[in-house]
Amino acid sequence: MDKAYIIDELKKLAANVGLDVDEGTIERVVGFSQFKVYSKGQIIKRIGEDSSYAGIVVSGVIRSFYVDPDGNDVTRFFSCEGNACMDEGLIGLKEICAMWEAVEESTVMLFEVDGFKKLIMSDKRLKKIWIDVLESGMRYKVYRENGFLVENATERYLNFRKRYPTLCSRVPQKYIATYLGIKPESLSRIRNTLKEEENGI
Repeated sequence: MDKAYIIDELKKLAANVGLDVDEGTIERVVGFSQFKVYSKGQIIKRIGEDSSYAGIVVSGVIRSFYVDPDGNDVTRFFSCEGNACMDEGLIGLKEICAMWEAVEESTVMLFEVDGFKKLIMSDKRLKKIWIDVLESGMRYKVYRENGFLVENATERYLNFRKRYPTLCSRVPQKYIATYLGIKPESLSRIRNTLKEEENGI
């Protein structure tokens, strides 16, 4: 990929997720990063693997999941354009704690965690941005836990559509169902009911 094109695309991604990152900073990150394309269905990282590299999704969708004691595949969350993935190292974990899979063909910018953190710590403005990112992650965690405590399945699905407006048509319904904590057939009923309501039936 052409470097100028990559920097321009990353600037757009940063703006789309609400991060005010200047071109010089993006260029520095690109300087110690590599870009990889993962095919649909490819497992990118496995539980227990080294977490010294993290990624940002440039295009595509990556999901984080685990298999519970009963053998059920459970989706933890989705990372689409502009979002981090394989990011356990960024919060101080030494090993990957979930499986990471490309839901569709995806391009990921991989960067070395230590180098990234050194860059952040070298600049007050970047520290502020990093705090904003961490706070956003904490808010997501609170909202997700709150959803399982006080919302019914339909409300959780509506909030999912609001948070991830493009993913309903890009991600297999079985993955969305496990993310919501319900069975695929329950999600199908919810979708059909909402469709009927929206069409005034």
